[in-house]
Amino acid sequence: MILSTFRRMVAPAGRGSVAAIAILLFCSASIRILTSGSEAFAQESQLPTTPTAATPKNLDAPAGSEASAAPLASAALVNRSELSSLIAALTEREAQVAEREKKVEMRLRALSVADAEIEKRLQTLTQTEQSLRETLSFADEASEKDIQRLTSVYESMKPKDAAALFEEMEPNFAAGFLGRMRPDAAASVMAGLSPQIAYSISVILAGRNANAPKS
Repeated sequence: MILSTFRRMVAPAGRGSVAAIAILLFCSASIRILTSGSEAFAQESQLPTTPTAATPKNLDAPAGSEASAAPLASAALVNRSELSSLIAALTEREAQVAEREKKVEMRLRALSVADAEIEKRLQTLTQTEQSLRETLSFADEASEKDIQRLTSVYESMKPKDAAALFEEMEPNFAAGFLGRMRPDAAASVMAGLSPQIAYSISVILAGRNANAPKS
């Protein structure tokens, strides 16, 4: 139809060069229109008639990624389990150490109390010992004064009466008084004693200083 229309348009002009050029141009335009139309139809025929499903994100991943992810997840679970066990063990160990420290602290407190009590008793014993020493010293001093007074009494007595008393005394006890008396008074008393008593007292008085250092 297009070609017949074109012939009617160019018919009055006659058959010349202009008509030939016009025919060529018309043919070229027609070919272009047909070519572009066929391309458009081809593109429309290639379009999908139904919407396709969305491509999952993991389709772009390599085929072996799922297989390699499984060991990693298992290793992560193992590491978490080991970490939990380690934390539990450390917590238990910390509790045990705290309990031991508490027991040690209680023992130290008990030892401190015991040390304080021992120190207090030592101080009491020291004070008691000092008091006992003072008492003994006072007793010794009093006893010494009593012995000196009694010795003076024996010295003031008549030698015969004093000798009669020394005859009844134990030789050691009599030697103690005679050793404190003045030499002249002691000689007078010794003269009134029996030979056996006088000898015993003399041996005791001689041996009293036998072990004393000579220098």
